[in-house]
Amino acid sequence: MLLIAGSGNKQEEFDAGSFRSVLWDPDKNTFSEVPTPEDLFCAGHAALPDGRLLVAGGTARYEVLGDAVTRAGGAMLLKNEDPDRGHDLPKGTRLRSPSGREYVTEAPVTVPPATKRAAGGGAEVTASEARVFVVAADEGEKGVTKDAAQYGVVGLTGADADNLYGLAGPLTLDDQDFQGIDAAYEFDPEAERYVPVNRMAEARWYPTLTTLPDGRVLTVSGLDEIGEVVPGVNEIYDPATKTWSPGPERYFPTYPALFLTRGGEIFYTGSNAGYGPADKGREPGLWDLDTNTFTEVGGLSDPDQLETSASLLLPPAQDQRFMVLGGGGVGESEKSTGRTALIDLDEESPAYRDGPPLPQGTRYLSSVILPDDTVFTSGGSEGYRGRGESDILKAQFYDPKANAFRPAAAPTVGRNYHSEALLLPDGRVATFGSDPLFGDRNGTRTGEFEKRIEVYTPPYLKGGREETRPTLGAGPERAALGTAVTFATDHPERIAGARLMRPSAVTHTTDVEQRSIRLDVRLDGERGAGEATFTLPDDPSLAPPGWYMLFATDAEGTPSEAKWLQIGGA
Repeated sequence: MLLIAGSGNKQEEFDAGSFRSVLWDPDKNTFSEVPTPEDLFCAGHAALPDGRLLVAGGTARYEVLGDAVTRAGGAMLLKNEDPDRGHDLPKGTRLRSPSGREYVTEAPVTVPPATKRAAGGGAEVTASEARVFVVAADEGEKGVTKDAAQYGVVGLTGADADNLYGLAGPLTLDDQDFQGIDAAYEFDPEAERYVPVNRMAEARWYPTLTTLPDGRVLTVSGLDEIGEVVPGVNEIYDPATKTWSPGPERYFPTYPALFLTRGGEIFYTGSNAGYGPADKGREPGLWDLDTNTFTEVGGLSDPDQLETSASLLLPPAQDQRFMVLGGGGVGESEKSTGRTALIDLDEESPAYRDGPPLPQGTRYLSSVILPDDTVFTSGGSEGYRGRGESDILKAQFYDPKANAFRPAAAPTVGRNYHSEALLLPDGRVATFGSDPLFGDRNGTRTGEFEKRIEVYTPPYLKGGREETRPTLGAGPERAALGTAVTFATDHPERIAGARLMRPSAVTHTTDVEQRSIRLDVRLDGERGAGEATFTLPDDPSLAPPGWYMLFATDAEGTPSEAKWLQIGGA
């Protein structure tokens, strides 16, 4: 299991260039470090058809807020009018206004050559552009500028000085948000290393990656290289060519919960995890990528409290029912809600309706689909990042058939911001992380990142049921959609059903990968020499290509240990 920290929300680790990823083996409970080439803190992730993990985005610069902002800053547009030469400007390049104010670039930036085309017997030159974040060389008000200005690059002379320049509007002491990078890697689980691929066109911090029916990956939103939400410029990654192409344009707040639905449309549940104005891109709905049309859905209670909410495609995936759980107001709002909501996309006019409430207002709730078609939910906090010691030491199961919660054993470790939970191949659930803003109720101590891992054993593996669970033996590792796969089993009499479950790629309460698909089962043979044959779905929008966990279940939902099965991949 790959745990990606990058700089781990620690400015000092970022400044030192110390970026971490760790592989955890839950069977042996061992950890091994993975060299991490860039700061992949707050990247997005999605599983690829061949079993690699696409990791895109990360951190270029940490936020600077309030009184910590000592130097004015903002975005500067660099323009190059020379069609014969581009420029690579290092971090720390100085730009000077006619009035003598100087600003310094906070990242390296490449300004390509201008474009030139024949026009009217001559040539028409269009300046190239690149953006970069700059801060004032002087501290305080001396570095503030209220007017737009043109800036020269300090050190350039002659034609270079004429052709390359910067343009900027007001540069102020306002808050400066996190900034993203355009990095993209495939993590190779066999070699246990990151493999660089072509970089994205846009820098992204807090992006969502959603797998499409053909195995390509839609990449959406995030904060860009100057700390602004990417303005609807989306990209699609092709694992066959390791390249990116433009996707349909549509604006979303950061880490939007975007799920692949049957037929290939994308459902935005409304859940998200962070940045963007309260009145833009927040409405849930169905997005047709082919026509780039978006059909909003209504009916949601507390629609202003979808940030840091959890959402998932309820099991089985064939039913196309989604659930939203909890959430809070935009930004550092004190609001949180215990609302849950359900929507059936197979209805003629889908709309949300209220579900059973959570015990209290809950942000950062972890929700994990189990092989018995229940949903295990755990943790979260009532306040923003656990403020006021508001971690919720409660867990519960949601039963889609009964549309009701029932209590589960309480966790002993609080989990809020930067916490995750996911299903293990043995049917248990692992919970990780938590990054509270403060370490005490009154906010006098800075919080510490939670490094303890807890593993929850569901009731279906208690009371002797683990010893009598279904078993799967030898069988294929790869199969095509629409085919049947046969596995040996010593106990065919124990098997009553099966689920094909896509593994999670979860961060910031956002897990658009996990899904559970019901399979038809045929049993042959007798105890000690049986076979179980499972019929796979034929729809790649229901089961996009990749590796899945295959669980056989008994009549009470107790699962076998999973067999890994690659569906439709190369």
